[in-house]
Amino acid sequence: MLTGLAVFAATYLLIAGRPLKWLPIDRPAGALIGAVLAVATGASTPLEAEAAIDKSTLVLLFAVMGMGAFLALDGIFDRAAPRLARATRTRAGLLAALIWGAGALSAIVTNDAVCVLLAPVVVGWIRRWKLPAFPFLVALATASNTGSVATLVGNPQSMLCASLGHLSFRSYAAVMVPVAVAGLAVNHAIVWAFFRTQLHDALPDDRPTDAPIFSRGSLITLAVLAGTVGLYTAGANMTFTALGGFVVLLIAHRVEPAHIWEKIDWSILLFFGSLFVAVDAFARSGAPEWAFEHVPLYAGTGGLASYLRTGLYFLVGSNVVTNVPFILVVRAEMAHLPSPTLGWQMLAMASTFAGNLTLLGSVANVIVADKSQGEGGLPFWAYFRIGFPVAVVTTLVGTMWVVLVR
Repeated sequence: MLTGLAVFAATYLLIAGRPLKWLPIDRPAGALIGAVLAVATGASTPLEAEAAIDKSTLVLLFAVMGMGAFLALDGIFDRAAPRLARATRTRAGLLAALIWGAGALSAIVTNDAVCVLLAPVVVGWIRRWKLPAFPFLVALATASNTGSVATLVGNPQSMLCASLGHLSFRSYAAVMVPVAVAGLAVNHAIVWAFFRTQLHDALPDDRPTDAPIFSRGSLITLAVLAGTVGLYTAGANMTFTALGGFVVLLIAHRVEPAHIWEKIDWSILLFFGSLFVAVDAFARSGAPEWAFEHVPLYAGTGGLASYLRTGLYFLVGSNVVTNVPFILVVRAEMAHLPSPTLGWQMLAMASTFAGNLTLLGSVANVIVADKSQGEGGLPFWAYFRIGFPVAVVTTLVGTMWVVLVR
């Protein structure tokens, strides 16, 4: 038991803390060290470590990020920028377009991919139109998390819940699309309320070029993305549908694959793959069972108060040990809930909204922070001032809706 606990504690410190001067490593490297420690210390055998990796989730994440990479390669976001500025006219209008656009796109190509694709674009806006940096950066990070709750391909934790909880894409989306819309409205209102005095100014008159926003390549990519969503909804296997869509785009675009590989954040795949191993060692230690005996996931008579308690449990737990590890820790306990399917839906939702609570709550947040260092990035406490109310309010609203329609 102590070995598994020690491995998990070391892994958590490596991925949650800042890089040390004597050991300058990032979160993926920290997770990898934890996975190796799990086997080296005997907390897991090599076969157990291999079995712990949810390969289906990793392949799905890779394929969805790959499809999103074609949008960046096409340059559609750069072509759209001047037209977007003229259409929105003010900083407040541009902020609204960013929040709702990033939220909608995240539901299709994952929140992490959206932040990889859009963070450089938003930094370009900040420099080009002399925008206040922090409001737009925090809007991108939080909205990509919030909007991604709409579908099971919106973020890695939802993909994992889909795999472990055997969730239906169509049934989940029917419940969560309204939650995503309400969540983005909350997200928008909170960000605007904090920064409204900085958003009154009009945007410069930036004349667009004559080139159309949608090229042949971008139309092909959007059509394939729409086709994969249609197949998910019809009940097709999400992993192989996404992989098939990615292959279709590789063939249709006829570009050097090396250009696509450059747009995929491979460290995210390494991060989650390694976490599967480290957290499995923790689960084998028996510590989760001991914790759930003292603080159960669910308690009460089945009313709204019981589910609100569970939703907040998921929110806090997803931040204490981060969302993907928390899902792996509680998966055995989910079978004991009155409705495991409802529980998995709530876990996907709450672990997604939990990503907004702190800067380290989501990989998407860290991506935005890293790619905007030249503009001040996302300071931890400044981010927390926005992320905390966004995470708490959206989780409460989402939980009430899920319980209402169950």
